Amino acid sequence: MTHSVPAAPFLDHVPVALAFGTSGLRGLVKDITDLEAYINVKGALRYLLDSGDIRRGGSVVLAGDLRPSTERIMRACAQAIVDSGCSIENSGKIPSPALILHAVATGRAGVMVTGSHIPFDRNGIKLSKSAGEVLKSDESGITREVERVRIEEYGQTAARSAFAPSGMLKSPPELSPVDGAAEQRYVRRYTACFAPGGLEGLRVLVYEHSAVGRELLGLILRELGAEVVAAGRAETFIPIDTENVTGELLERLQGLVTDHAGGRRIDALVSTDGDSDRPLVAAVMPTGTDSLGGQVRFLPGDKLGIVVAEYLRADAVAVPISANDAVERRMSERGLRLEKTKIGSPYVIAKMAEMARSGAHERIVGWEANGGFLVGSAIAIGGQLLGALPTRDATLPILANLFAAAEQRIGLSALWDRLPARYGCAGLIDDVPVAVSRSISARLIPPGDVIEVELDTAGQVRDRSRPGVAPPALAAPEADLWRERKETLARFFTPALGFDDIVRINVLDGVRIYFKSGDVAHIRPSGNAPQLRIYANSGSQARADGIVELGLREPDGILRRMERALS
Repeated sequence: MTHSVPAAPFLDHVPVALAFGTSGLRGLVKDITDLEAYINVKGALRYLLDSGDIRRGGSVVLAGDLRPSTERIMRACAQAIVDSGCSIENSGKIPSPALILHAVATGRAGVMVTGSHIPFDRNGIKLSKSAGEVLKSDESGITREVERVRIEEYGQTAARSAFAPSGMLKSPPELSPVDGAAEQRYVRRYTACFAPGGLEGLRVLVYEHSAVGRELLGLILRELGAEVVAAGRAETFIPIDTENVTGELLERLQGLVTDHAGGRRIDALVSTDGDSDRPLVAAVMPTGTDSLGGQVRFLPGDKLGIVVAEYLRADAVAVPISANDAVERRMSERGLRLEKTKIGSPYVIAKMAEMARSGAHERIVGWEANGGFLVGSAIAIGGQLLGALPTRDATLPILANLFAAAEQRIGLSALWDRLPARYGCAGLIDDVPVAVSRSISARLIPPGDVIEVELDTAGQVRDRSRPGVAPPALAAPEADLWRERKETLARFFTPALGFDDIVRINVLDGVRIYFKSGDVAHIRPSGNAPQLRIYANSGSQARADGIVELGLREPDGILRRMERALS
């Protein structure tokens, strides 16, 4: 989210201030001037210095992705680091998890310039503490210090300011030579834990596009025995959103397999988003004598994570409430502790830390619907210890899926066939003012501390907010409020649209509605943009797609009707 702020006297434009989204700062490149990047990084470092997380005189790890704007923003960040009394370790262009792994291992803060999966005309800055990602509990303190730095910088005269009227540095610094330590540490993390030669015989196509980790991913796969076919490298930035894999992208992936098979079988296609913290994994299913490669089958990230958790023999799991309910079903079958969180990696990290403090679990993991996988405790693999890495990572889920299939001597597609047959889809509508979204939420979410309820045909309402505890019945008037919300929702999710009785409602982050048929619909306003989202789960892909289509249809879909009726 961005918002306008009063202009400094020496600027020739009205600045647009960066603000926190679900994970990190994001904005249009034209708004991320050197001055705006400098103010945010200097403010964040001041917060970390004052809190004792880092010390003056120490170094900060700096890195970035392959966007055309990244190098310039990195220079502004470098100036902020130096002016904060710290030195810089320039790790160059590496994955976000590689930067955080290295920074945490050496007790330092990190600054990653990346817009992740969003288009090239946007970018962002992801900040990390000596213990890992900046959490939601840190944001208010950072914002306070950022505003103090803003006042200081805006109070400069045109002559004294280091910034020109355009907001760009008058004399941007040169970045120091790249130090390869972070990159090397990241490679060792996986080559030391996974069996050498464990992927022998596998032929894997790596779709490189503009992913910052494209070379490292290929290197790690080769080190572990796979034959790697590199394809699709792009010199211009290509946004890949692993949570929104479109038909057009699937056609592109299929074309890569066909074009690069070389008359031989390809077993899998793998890739990542721009900063390589979210995986894209597709099985390539054999088609008999077809030498041009088989059909590509993509598996969404929330289901991909189930395989990883099982491969690591996890005993406690945290995922956002938006994850495919196959996760809930599989964890229940396994008798594992599952905690749902609000959407965003900081919430998953906080929940993993809470489970670690309880001392009741030894193998704690988490993941998001985009497939980014987080490790909340050190976990032994093949006699080696995979250290905790509480930030999204793409390499671990790619390797765990390939190794799980290889060790069972089956293909990825056969491995995935063993997962619960639950399918997902998601979409959004734009131009829904944040105030309207808040009004819709207020009409659908009762006041109080209850997060999830179960509703039966007799009208009884039970509180399911505490996992592992028998759900107690709610008494009036609280139960009446939930019955009213059910009736309101039923006005939009009607039998005419294929929906039956509502049996559960969860309001942890938005409104997630469970139907007797097994369908799930989840309505969630964006926290910082004029958008209203809908997620769906069902027993068939066609029905999941259909629920989202019913939600997004213009001008009379479920979301637009909610907008008119509830705001």
